Amino acid sequence: MDITLMDETESVTSEQLVEIEKLLNFAANQLEIADSTEMSVTFMDNDGIQAINRDYRQKDSPTDVISFALEELGEGEMPVIFEGADALPRNLGDIMISIEKAMEQAVEYDHAYDRELGFLAVHGFLHLNGYDHMTEEDEKEMFDLQRKILDAYGLTR
Repeated sequence: MDITLMDETESVTSEQLVEIEKLLNFAANQLEIADSTEMSVTFMDNDGIQAINRDYRQKDSPTDVISFALEELGEGEMPVIFEGADALPRNLGDIMISIEKAMEQAVEYDHAYDRELGFLAVHGFLHLNGYDHMTEEDEKEMFDLQRKILDAYGLTR
């Protein structure tokens, strides 16, 4: 999978970026996502993610992760169809992760910062692939799969 990683904070190490890319490719293999699929992950601070949360979700507070699934239509949106679309790679969308929230939550949940970054990346990735936690049943399905992926990768609590 082609993953574009951007660190707006300039504080995520190259080793962490490589590890997130490996983890997301592992998750893609678990979901049998084609190698030609594209997506992006942006690491930002609380102010950056708060602005996105406010502008797109009408929640004026920082959050840990936001996903924008390109294949998911919003209310009243029409699908975008390109001629010869079969020749284009599939683009899942974009994930934004607050590294400040990741640090806070690593302390709160008493696990490593790298584990929290990985957890948030997989959580966002599952959202890009249509999983959510709006109902108890959906939450169980998503969180079970999330745990299965993280455990199989070796990124346990």
